Amino acid sequence: MQFKHTQLDNGLTIVAEVNPDSASMAAGFFVKTGSRDETAEISGVSHFLEHMVFKGTERRSAFDVNLAFDRMGAHYNAFTSEENTVFFGSVLPEFQEPLLDLLSDILRPSLRQEDFDVEKGVIVDEIALYEDQPKFRVYDKMMSTHFADHPLGRCILGTPETIRKLRREQMQDYFDRRYSAGNITLVAVGNLDFDALVARAETDCAAWKSFDVTRQTPPAGASRTNELITDEKVTREHIGLMSAGPSRQCPERFAAELLAAIIGDTTGSRMYYGLVEKAIADEASMSYAPMDGAGGMMTFISCQPQRACEALTIARKVLADFQADGPNETELQAAKNKIASAATLKGELPMGRLAAVGLDWTYRGEYMPLSEQIEQLLAVTAEQVHQVAREFDISATTLVALGPATQL
Repeated sequence: MQFKHTQLDNGLTIVAEVNPDSASMAAGFFVKTGSRDETAEISGVSHFLEHMVFKGTERRSAFDVNLAFDRMGAHYNAFTSEENTVFFGSVLPEFQEPLLDLLSDILRPSLRQEDFDVEKGVIVDEIALYEDQPKFRVYDKMMSTHFADHPLGRCILGTPETIRKLRREQMQDYFDRRYSAGNITLVAVGNLDFDALVARAETDCAAWKSFDVTRQTPPAGASRTNELITDEKVTREHIGLMSAGPSRQCPERFAAELLAAIIGDTTGSRMYYGLVEKAIADEASMSYAPMDGAGGMMTFISCQPQRACEALTIARKVLADFQADGPNETELQAAKNKIASAATLKGELPMGRLAAVGLDWTYRGEYMPLSEQIEQLLAVTAEQVHQVAREFDISATTLVALGPATQL
Protein backbone atom coordinates (compact mmCIF):
# COMPACT_ATOMS: atom_id res chain seq x y z
CA MET A 1 0.00 0.00 0.00
CA GLN A 2 1.47 3.35 -1.00
CA PHE A 3 0.12 6.91 -0.86
CA LYS A 4 0.86 9.28 -3.75
CA HIS A 5 0.12 12.98 -4.00
CA THR A 6 0.77 15.79 -6.46
CA GLN A 7 -0.78 18.98 -7.74
CA LEU A 8 -1.06 20.36 -11.26
CA ASP A 9 -0.01 23.93 -12.02
CA ASN A 10 -3.67 25.00 -12.15
CA GLY A 11 -4.30 23.79 -8.58
CA LEU A 12 -5.99 20.47 -9.28
CA THR A 13 -4.95 18.07 -6.52
CA ILE A 14 -4.34 14.39 -7.24
CA VAL A 15 -4.15 11.81 -4.45
CA ALA A 16 -4.00 8.03 -4.69
CA GLU A 17 -3.81 4.98 -2.45
CA VAL A 18 -1.98 2.48 -4.63
CA ASN A 19 -2.49 -1.21 -3.90
CA PRO A 20 -0.99 -3.56 -6.52
CA ASP A 21 -2.75 -6.51 -4.87
CA SER A 22 -6.22 -5.16 -5.68
CA ALA A 23 -8.15 -6.68 -8.55
CA SER A 24 -9.74 -3.34 -9.52
CA MET A 25 -9.28 0.42 -9.28
CA ALA A 26 -11.65 3.27 -8.52
CA ALA A 27 -11.35 6.96 -9.28
CA GLY A 28 -13.45 10.05 -8.74
CA PHE A 29 -13.50 13.82 -8.86
CA PHE A 30 -14.40 15.36 -5.48
CA VAL A 31 -15.79 18.86 -5.98
CA LYS A 32 -16.01 20.85 -2.75
CA THR A 33 -19.44 22.31 -3.37
CA GLY A 34 -22.98 21.53 -2.26
CA SER A 35 -26.22 23.02 -1.04
CA ARG A 36 -24.51 25.04 1.72
CA ASP A 37 -22.66 26.96 -1.01
CA GLU A 38 -25.87 28.05 -2.76
CA THR A 39 -28.19 31.00 -2.21
CA ALA A 40 -31.93 30.76 -1.60
CA GLU A 41 -32.58 31.86 -5.18
CA ILE A 42 -30.66 28.96 -6.72
CA SER A 43 -31.45 26.32 -4.09
CA GLY A 44 -30.90 22.86 -5.58
CA VAL A 45 -28.49 23.95 -8.32
CA SER A 46 -25.62 21.73 -7.07
CA HIS A 47 -27.71 18.56 -7.34
CA PHE A 48 -29.26 19.72 -10.65
CA LEU A 49 -25.74 20.29 -11.99
CA GLU A 50 -24.76 16.76 -10.95
CA HIS A 51 -27.48 15.49 -13.32
CA MET A 52 -26.37 17.81 -16.12
CA VAL A 53 -22.78 16.56 -15.97
CA PHE A 54 -24.00 13.26 -17.47
CA LYS A 55 -25.93 14.99 -20.28
CA GLY A 56 -23.01 15.39 -22.64
CA THR A 57 -19.92 17.38 -23.51
CA GLU A 58 -18.39 18.89 -26.63
CA ARG A 59 -16.98 15.43 -27.43
CA ARG A 60 -19.81 13.17 -26.29
CA SER A 61 -23.60 13.08 -26.22
CA ALA A 62 -25.45 11.73 -23.18
CA PHE A 63 -25.80 8.42 -25.04
CA ASP A 64 -22.05 8.37 -25.74
CA VAL A 65 -21.29 8.96 -22.05
CA ASN A 66 -23.45 6.06 -20.90
CA LEU A 67 -22.16 3.81 -23.68
CA ALA A 68 -18.53 4.54 -22.75
CA PHE A 69 -19.14 3.61 -19.11
CA ASP A 70 -20.96 0.43 -20.13
CA ARG A 71 -18.24 -0.71 -22.55
CA MET A 72 -15.69 -0.54 -19.73
CA GLY A 73 -17.98 -2.54 -17.46
CA ALA A 74 -17.72 0.35 -15.02
CA HIS A 75 -19.64 0.67 -11.79
CA TYR A 76 -20.24 4.42 -11.75
CA ASN A 77 -22.40 7.05 -10.15
CA ALA A 78 -22.41 10.49 -8.53
CA PHE A 79 -23.82 12.09 -5.41
CA THR A 80 -24.47 15.55 -4.02
CA SER A 81 -24.50 16.42 -0.34
CA GLU A 82 -24.66 19.63 1.64
CA GLU A 83 -20.91 20.03 1.06
CA ASN A 84 -19.63 17.90 -1.84
CA THR A 85 -20.46 16.76 -5.34
CA VAL A 86 -18.61 13.59 -6.31
CA PHE A 87 -18.39 11.76 -9.66
CA PHE A 88 -16.80 8.32 -9.56
CA GLY A 89 -16.34 4.96 -11.23
CA SER A 90 -14.71 1.59 -10.60
CA VAL A 91 -13.18 -0.59 -13.32
CA LEU A 92 -10.62 -3.29 -13.99
CA PRO A 93 -7.06 -1.85 -13.99
CA GLU A 94 -6.73 -2.04 -17.77
CA PHE A 95 -9.52 0.54 -18.11
CA GLN A 96 -7.82 3.17 -15.97
CA GLU A 97 -7.03 5.51 -18.84
CA PRO A 98 -10.44 5.47 -20.56
CA LEU A 99 -12.16 5.89 -17.18
CA LEU A 100 -10.10 8.98 -16.40
CA ASP A 101 -10.61 10.36 -19.88
CA LEU A 102 -14.37 9.96 -19.52
CA LEU A 103 -14.63 11.35 -15.99
CA SER A 104 -12.52 14.40 -16.82
CA ASP A 105 -14.55 15.01 -19.99
CA ILE A 106 -17.93 15.03 -18.23
CA LEU A 107 -16.54 17.42 -15.59
CA ARG A 108 -16.73 20.04 -18.34
CA PRO A 109 -20.35 19.58 -19.49
CA SER A 110 -22.01 21.42 -22.35
CA LEU A 111 -25.04 22.48 -20.27
CA ARG A 112 -27.21 22.64 -23.37
CA GLN A 113 -30.49 24.53 -23.00
CA GLU A 114 -32.60 21.67 -24.37
CA ASP A 115 -31.06 19.20 -21.89
CA PHE A 116 -31.53 21.71 -19.08
CA ASP A 117 -35.23 22.13 -19.88
CA VAL A 118 -35.87 18.38 -20.02
CA GLU A 119 -33.94 17.67 -16.81
CA LYS A 120 -35.98 20.22 -14.88
CA GLY A 121 -38.93 17.85 -15.06
CA VAL A 122 -36.74 14.95 -13.91
CA ILE A 123 -35.56 16.92 -10.85
CA VAL A 124 -39.09 18.02 -9.91
CA ASP A 125 -40.22 14.38 -10.15
CA GLU A 126 -37.27 13.32 -7.98
CA ILE A 127 -38.26 15.87 -5.33
CA ALA A 128 -41.80 14.45 -5.35
CA LEU A 129 -40.41 10.92 -5.05
CA TYR A 130 -38.36 11.84 -1.98
CA GLU A 131 -41.28 13.71 -0.43
CA ASP A 132 -43.17 10.41 -0.49
CA GLN A 133 -40.51 9.00 1.87
CA PRO A 134 -41.27 10.01 5.48
CA LYS A 135 -37.70 9.54 6.70
CA PHE A 136 -36.39 11.90 4.03
CA ARG A 137 -39.01 14.50 4.95
CA VAL A 138 -38.01 14.26 8.61
CA TYR A 139 -34.30 14.53 7.77
CA ASP A 140 -34.81 17.54 5.51
CA LYS A 141 -37.01 19.35 8.02
CA MET A 142 -34.70 18.44 10.89
CA MET A 143 -31.68 19.93 9.11
CA SER A 144 -33.49 23.16 8.23
CA THR A 145 -34.95 23.46 11.75
CA HIS A 146 -31.78 22.54 13.64
CA PHE A 147 -29.46 24.76 11.62
CA ALA A 148 -32.07 27.48 11.00
CA ASP A 149 -30.38 30.30 9.02
CA HIS A 150 -27.01 28.53 8.84
CA PRO A 151 -25.96 27.42 5.31
CA LEU A 152 -26.18 23.76 6.40
CA GLY A 153 -29.94 24.18 6.73
CA ARG A 154 -30.39 24.47 2.95
CA CYS A 155 -32.11 21.59 1.18
CA ILE A 156 -29.94 19.53 -1.17
CA LEU A 157 -32.69 19.01 -3.76
CA GLY A 158 -34.12 22.52 -3.60
CA THR A 159 -37.85 22.97 -4.05
CA PRO A 160 -40.10 22.56 -7.12
CA GLU A 161 -40.38 26.34 -7.19
CA THR A 162 -36.64 27.08 -7.14
CA ILE A 163 -35.96 24.39 -9.75
CA ARG A 164 -38.70 25.65 -12.09
CA LYS A 165 -37.43 29.24 -11.79
CA LEU A 166 -33.76 28.34 -12.23
CA ARG A 167 -32.22 29.57 -15.49
CA ARG A 168 -29.46 27.85 -17.41
CA GLU A 169 -27.36 31.02 -17.14
CA GLN A 170 -27.56 30.82 -13.33
CA MET A 171 -26.33 27.23 -13.43
CA GLN A 172 -23.49 28.20 -15.76
CA ASP A 173 -22.53 31.04 -13.41
CA TYR A 174 -22.57 28.65 -10.42
CA PHE A 175 -20.42 26.16 -12.35
CA ASP A 176 -17.98 28.91 -13.33
CA ARG A 177 -17.69 30.02 -9.68
CA ARG A 178 -17.47 26.63 -7.94
CA TYR A 179 -15.88 24.14 -10.37
CA SER A 180 -12.43 25.69 -10.12
CA ALA A 181 -9.49 23.34 -10.64
CA GLY A 182 -8.30 24.37 -7.17
CA ASN A 183 -11.63 23.34 -5.65
CA ILE A 184 -11.46 19.80 -7.09
CA THR A 185 -9.52 16.74 -5.99
CA LEU A 186 -8.93 13.73 -8.23
CA VAL A 187 -8.82 10.62 -6.04
CA ALA A 188 -7.83 7.10 -7.10
CA VAL A 189 -7.59 3.87 -5.10
CA GLY A 190 -6.52 0.32 -5.92
CA ASN A 191 -4.41 -1.32 -8.60
CA LEU A 192 -3.40 1.76 -10.58
CA ASP A 193 -0.50 3.41 -12.38
CA PHE A 194 -0.02 6.75 -10.62
CA ASP A 195 2.34 8.22 -13.23
CA ALA A 196 -0.16 7.40 -15.97
CA LEU A 197 -2.93 8.89 -13.83
CA VAL A 198 -1.04 12.17 -13.52
CA ALA A 199 -0.17 12.19 -17.22
CA ARG A 200 -3.83 11.67 -18.13
CA ALA A 201 -4.86 14.47 -15.80
CA GLU A 202 -2.23 16.76 -17.34
CA THR A 203 -3.66 16.05 -20.78
CA ASP A 204 -7.34 16.36 -19.84
CA CYS A 205 -7.44 18.83 -16.94
CA ALA A 206 -4.46 21.21 -17.22
CA ALA A 207 -6.54 23.74 -19.17
CA TRP A 208 -9.19 23.95 -16.44
CA LYS A 209 -9.29 27.44 -14.98
CA SER A 210 -8.41 28.04 -11.36
CA PHE A 211 -9.79 30.90 -9.28
CA ASP A 212 -10.50 31.68 -5.66
CA VAL A 213 -13.39 29.72 -4.17
CA THR A 214 -14.62 30.46 -0.68
CA ARG A 215 -17.07 28.78 1.68
CA GLN A 216 -18.87 30.39 4.57
CA THR A 217 -18.28 28.44 7.79
CA PRO A 218 -20.02 30.47 10.49
CA PRO A 219 -20.55 28.87 13.91
CA ALA A 220 -23.44 26.43 13.73
CA GLY A 221 -25.86 27.09 16.54
CA ALA A 222 -28.74 24.73 17.28
CA SER A 223 -32.37 25.82 17.47
CA ARG A 224 -33.44 22.99 19.81
CA THR A 225 -37.08 23.53 18.93
CA ASN A 226 -39.93 21.06 18.44
CA GLU A 227 -41.74 20.67 15.12
CA LEU A 228 -44.79 18.42 14.82
CA ILE A 229 -46.03 17.78 11.27
CA THR A 230 -49.43 16.09 11.28
CA ASP A 231 -50.08 14.11 8.11
CA GLU A 232 -52.85 11.52 8.18
CA LYS A 233 -51.58 9.98 4.93
CA VAL A 234 -48.50 8.73 6.80
CA THR A 235 -49.47 5.59 8.69
CA ARG A 236 -46.61 5.47 11.20
CA GLU A 237 -45.03 8.17 13.33
CA HIS A 238 -41.53 9.13 12.25
CA ILE A 239 -39.47 11.01 14.83
CA GLY A 240 -36.13 12.72 14.39
CA LEU A 241 -33.91 14.09 17.16
CA MET A 242 -30.75 16.07 16.48
CA SER A 243 -28.09 17.52 18.74
CA ALA A 244 -24.71 19.05 17.99
CA GLY A 245 -21.61 16.96 17.32
CA PRO A 246 -17.91 17.26 16.42
CA SER A 247 -16.98 18.49 12.96
CA ARG A 248 -15.00 16.47 10.40
CA GLN A 249 -11.91 18.36 11.48
CA CYS A 250 -12.27 17.52 15.19
CA PRO A 251 -10.15 14.77 16.78
CA GLU A 252 -13.27 13.82 18.79
CA ARG A 253 -14.88 12.43 15.63
CA PHE A 254 -13.77 8.88 16.53
CA ALA A 255 -15.38 9.15 19.96
CA ALA A 256 -18.56 10.53 18.36
CA GLU A 257 -18.71 7.58 15.98
CA LEU A 258 -18.47 5.20 18.93
CA LEU A 259 -21.08 7.17 20.86
CA ALA A 260 -23.56 6.80 17.98
CA ALA A 261 -22.92 3.06 17.74
CA ILE A 262 -23.37 2.48 21.47
CA ILE A 263 -26.59 4.47 21.65
CA GLY A 264 -28.13 3.70 18.29
CA ASP A 265 -26.58 0.89 16.27
CA THR A 266 -29.31 -1.10 14.52
CA THR A 267 -28.50 -4.15 16.70
CA GLY A 268 -27.26 -4.43 20.25
CA SER A 269 -27.45 -0.72 21.13
CA ARG A 270 -29.25 1.07 23.93
CA MET A 271 -31.95 2.34 21.56
CA TYR A 272 -32.33 -1.15 20.11
CA TYR A 273 -32.82 -2.80 23.48
CA GLY A 274 -34.99 0.02 24.79
CA LEU A 275 -37.30 0.33 21.79
CA VAL A 276 -36.93 -2.25 19.02
CA GLU A 277 -36.33 -5.37 21.10
CA LYS A 278 -39.38 -4.47 23.21
CA ALA A 279 -41.52 -3.93 20.08
CA ILE A 280 -42.21 -0.30 20.97
CA ALA A 281 -40.62 0.86 17.69
CA ASP A 282 -39.71 -0.85 14.44
CA GLU A 283 -36.68 1.41 13.97
CA ALA A 284 -34.56 3.30 16.47
CA SER A 285 -31.09 4.35 15.38
CA MET A 286 -28.49 7.05 15.89
CA SER A 287 -25.87 8.23 13.40
CA TYR A 288 -23.03 10.71 13.54
CA ALA A 289 -22.99 13.33 10.78
CA PRO A 290 -19.62 15.14 10.60
CA MET A 291 -19.50 18.26 8.44
CA ASP A 292 -17.24 21.19 7.59
CA GLY A 293 -16.85 23.12 10.82
CA ALA A 294 -19.96 21.54 12.34
CA GLY A 295 -21.51 18.19 13.16
CA GLY A 296 -24.63 16.49 14.37
CA MET A 297 -25.88 13.44 16.23
CA MET A 298 -29.10 12.22 14.58
CA THR A 299 -31.63 9.80 16.04
CA PHE A 300 -34.50 8.33 13.97
CA ILE A 301 -37.48 6.44 15.38
CA SER A 302 -40.39 4.83 13.56
CA CYS A 303 -43.35 3.46 15.53
CA GLN A 304 -47.11 3.17 15.75
CA PRO A 305 -48.71 6.59 16.35
CA GLN A 306 -50.25 5.50 19.64
CA ARG A 307 -46.80 4.57 20.99
CA ALA A 308 -45.01 7.71 19.84
CA CYS A 309 -45.09 9.45 23.22
CA GLU A 310 -43.80 6.32 24.95
CA ALA A 311 -41.03 5.85 22.37
CA LEU A 312 -39.95 9.48 22.61
CA THR A 313 -39.85 9.35 26.41
CA ILE A 314 -37.64 6.25 26.33
CA ALA A 315 -35.33 7.72 23.67
CA ARG A 316 -34.86 10.91 25.64
CA LYS A 317 -34.09 8.93 28.77
CA VAL A 318 -31.47 6.90 26.88
CA LEU A 319 -29.77 10.13 25.78
CA ALA A 320 -29.97 11.70 29.24
CA ASP A 321 -28.65 8.58 30.99
CA PHE A 322 -25.73 8.28 28.60
CA GLN A 323 -24.88 11.94 29.04
CA ALA A 324 -24.94 11.48 32.81
CA ASP A 325 -23.06 8.21 33.11
CA GLY A 326 -21.25 7.50 29.82
CA PRO A 327 -20.58 4.03 28.35
CA ASN A 328 -19.45 0.89 30.10
CA GLU A 329 -16.39 -1.01 28.87
CA THR A 330 -18.39 -3.93 27.45
CA GLU A 331 -20.52 -1.84 25.13
CA LEU A 332 -17.54 0.35 24.21
CA GLN A 333 -15.54 -2.69 23.09
CA ALA A 334 -18.51 -4.07 21.14
CA ALA A 335 -18.89 -0.73 19.32
CA LYS A 336 -15.18 -0.67 18.48
CA ASN A 337 -15.37 -4.19 17.05
CA LYS A 338 -18.43 -3.35 14.94
CA ILE A 339 -16.95 -0.19 13.44
CA ALA A 340 -13.51 -1.72 12.86
CA SER A 341 -15.02 -4.80 11.18
CA ALA A 342 -17.30 -2.71 8.96
CA ALA A 343 -14.45 -0.41 7.90
CA THR A 344 -12.17 -3.37 7.15
CA LEU A 345 -14.77 -5.20 5.09
CA LYS A 346 -15.62 -2.03 3.17
CA GLY A 347 -11.96 -1.23 2.64
CA GLU A 348 -11.26 -4.55 0.94
CA LEU A 349 -12.58 -3.02 -2.30
CA PRO A 350 -11.09 0.13 -3.87
CA MET A 351 -14.60 1.55 -4.29
CA GLY A 352 -15.11 1.11 -0.57
CA ARG A 353 -11.97 3.13 0.23
CA LEU A 354 -12.50 5.88 -2.35
CA ALA A 355 -14.82 8.08 -0.28
CA ALA A 356 -12.71 7.73 2.88
CA VAL A 357 -9.50 8.75 1.08
CA GLY A 358 -11.22 11.55 -0.84
CA LEU A 359 -13.10 13.08 2.07
CA ASP A 360 -10.10 12.89 4.43
CA TRP A 361 -8.17 14.97 1.92
CA THR A 362 -11.05 17.33 1.09
CA TYR A 363 -11.75 18.20 4.72
CA ARG A 364 -8.39 17.92 6.44
CA GLY A 365 -5.78 17.72 3.72
CA GLU A 366 -4.48 14.46 5.14
CA TYR A 367 -4.18 10.81 4.21
CA MET A 368 -5.01 8.23 6.86
CA PRO A 369 -4.40 4.54 6.07
CA LEU A 370 -7.17 2.19 7.15
CA SER A 371 -4.85 0.62 9.73
CA GLU A 372 -4.21 4.00 11.37
CA GLN A 373 -7.90 4.83 11.31
CA ILE A 374 -8.70 1.62 13.17
CA GLU A 375 -5.78 2.16 15.55
CA GLN A 376 -7.10 5.60 16.52
CA LEU A 377 -10.61 4.22 16.92
CA LEU A 378 -9.45 1.42 19.21
CA ALA A 379 -7.48 3.89 21.34
CA VAL A 380 -10.57 5.91 22.30
CA THR A 381 -11.43 5.64 26.00
CA ALA A 382 -14.80 5.50 27.70
CA GLU A 383 -14.11 8.87 29.27
CA GLN A 384 -13.47 10.44 25.85
CA VAL A 385 -16.81 9.15 24.58
CA HIS A 386 -18.52 10.41 27.72
CA GLN A 387 -16.84 13.80 27.28
CA VAL A 388 -18.31 14.16 23.77
CA ALA A 389 -21.79 13.44 25.15
CA ARG A 390 -21.35 16.13 27.80
CA GLU A 391 -19.53 18.69 25.67
CA PHE A 392 -22.07 18.57 22.82
CA ASP A 393 -25.05 18.13 25.16
CA ILE A 394 -26.64 15.21 23.29
CA SER A 395 -29.83 15.37 25.37
CA ALA A 396 -30.57 18.92 24.16
CA THR A 397 -32.18 18.15 20.82
CA THR A 398 -34.14 19.55 17.95
CA LEU A 399 -37.27 17.44 17.48
CA VAL A 400 -39.16 16.83 14.24
CA ALA A 401 -42.07 14.38 14.13
CA LEU A 402 -44.12 13.40 11.08
CA GLY A 403 -47.23 11.25 11.04
CA PRO A 404 -50.87 11.11 12.10
CA ALA A 405 -50.21 12.11 15.73
CA THR A 406 -51.60 15.51 16.72
CA GLN A 407 -49.49 15.83 19.84
CA LEU A 408 -46.38 14.35 21.48
